[in-house]
This record gives sequence, C-alpha cells and structure tokens, in this order.
Amino acid sequence: MILKDKINSGQFIVCGEIGPPQSCDGDVIRKKAQYFRGIADAVNITDNQTAIARLSSIASAKILLEEGVEPIIQMTCRDRNRLAIQSDLLGAAALGVRNVLCLTGDYQTFGDNPEAKGVFDLDSTQLIATVAKLNSGYLLSGREMKKAPEFLIGAAANPFAVPFEMRLIRLCKKIRAGAHFIQTQPVFDPELFRNWMERVVEMGLHEKVAILAGVMPVKSVNTLLRMRADVPGVKINDEYIQRMEKATDPQAEGVKIAVEIIQTVKNLKGIRGVHIMPFLWESIMPTIVKESDLRN
Repeated sequence: MILKDKINSGQFIVCGEIGPPQSCDGDVIRKKAQYFRGIADAVNITDNQTAIARLSSIASAKILLEEGVEPIIQMTCRDRNRLAIQSDLLGAAALGVRNVLCLTGDYQTFGDNPEAKGVFDLDSTQLIATVAKLNSGYLLSGREMKKAPEFLIGAAANPFAVPFEMRLIRLCKKIRAGAHFIQTQPVFDPELFRNWMERVVEMGLHEKVAILAGVMPVKSVNTLLRMRADVPGVKINDEYIQRMEKATDPQAEGVKIAVEIIQTVKNLKGIRGVHIMPFLWESIMPTIVKESDLRN
C-alpha cells in the first residue's frame, strides 16, 4: 500500500529520512535503503540539505524505488525558479515518484558555498500551490497538460518558533494551498509540542491534514548544542543536553531519548505518525522503530 493510501486509511505512519552523499555514488543510497525497507512507510530524500551540494533528490528517489522503498522527494525554493521547479516535478512524476515535500530550503550562507545566489522565486506555500495546480492538470502558465501528476503533497511546520500564533497561521496557509501531510521540526520540548497540538486540534486542522511529529535521534551532546546555536526556531530542553553530557554511552542515550519522545507524541490527539530523522545515522532506524514498538 502506498503512502497516500495509508494516510487515507487512517494507519499510523512511520517516515524516515536519507541524506544523499556529496558525490555521484548511487551505491550509498542503495546501502542506506536497507535500513528502511519494510520498516518505514516512506523515506524523505533531502534536497541539498544544509545548503551543501549533494546527489540529486530525484535521482536518489529513483534508486530508492528500484530498491523497494517509497521515496518522498524534498523540493526547495532556494535553488530553482518556477520553470525549473515545474520541470523537475514533472520529471520526478515520469520516474514514478508520488510524494513531494515542499520547503523553502536552508539559506546558502549555512553551507560551503555562501556566495551562491538564492533563487526563492516561490516561497514554500506558493510551491505547495504550484504542485496542487500541476495535480489539477495545469502548468503555472495556465497551459493544460495532456498528462498530470498525482503528487501527495507534504509541507513542514515548526511548532517551536515564535511568535507561536504565527506558526499556526502559516500551517493554515499551507493546508489551504493544498498540503496533504505535515512533517514537523524535531521535538525536543514535548510539553511545548503538546501545547501546539492542542491548538491544532482546537482549530480542527488535524482533520484536514496528516500531522507527523519529527523525531531526531542524536549521537552526541555536540549535535544538540550545534542545533541550539545554529538552527533558528529550535527548542531543546536542558534535560536532554544534561543527559547526553552525563551519558557513558551517548549513542545509547540518544536512542533512549528518541524512543521516549516517540512514546510521548504518538499518543497525542491529532498525531497521525512520526517522521524519524536520523541525520547521517540511517543505520539506527531499525533500532528506533523496534524499541518504540511502532510496527506491532
């Protein structure tokens, strides 16, 4: 059953994430696929994450399809104008890709080519609307297509950035633009996330879109400290930093924290699944899913 059908059937969804290599080595994707096959319902392929050039998300998605893993391509507004975006989306659809996550993209100053020019012809909400228009059979020019894609459209949400109400307004706009599912930023403040979900439910947004809570297993306290310092809108409880600092086995503690967060968020009203982001640690995915009891 494909991701779209699983969401429509009300099943609890488990998504993963793969970061492509900084090379043309497709075998890296083939190797990483084994950690998700039969475990994740679908797997994100990041699009030049952290503004560093990597193997194409669309090419990586094709490899995943060949390996029996359903991909979700990430499509950012940073690197493409509306012509390139439409062309890449149509190409992805022609290759059998069914899912796309619409993102603004990390600013180029975060990466190793800070002099690169950002495009940002569209923003993430406009990108969602663009994909929805393609699904309806029309290019942005208004030209009708002989064959239209049928993308399941995803978007991101950050429950932790301020102002709090603006996060909800942005979520509403993305849903109105045509988003079918939402993946949140990683949860490291369960109480704040609970508050956000309560407002989402009060507004009835959980009935219009499938919300997947982001969970990121980390290997070291330095990862948390770098995220707190460098990633806007991230909220990390001091408790997790202290636990990672004191841990005799930081990787085991990172797994334990991720499992605890999953157990907390999966029971919240309105949550339809989890999106596990094992940043450059894809091999831990089977362990996280097993210890979280997500497949029973």
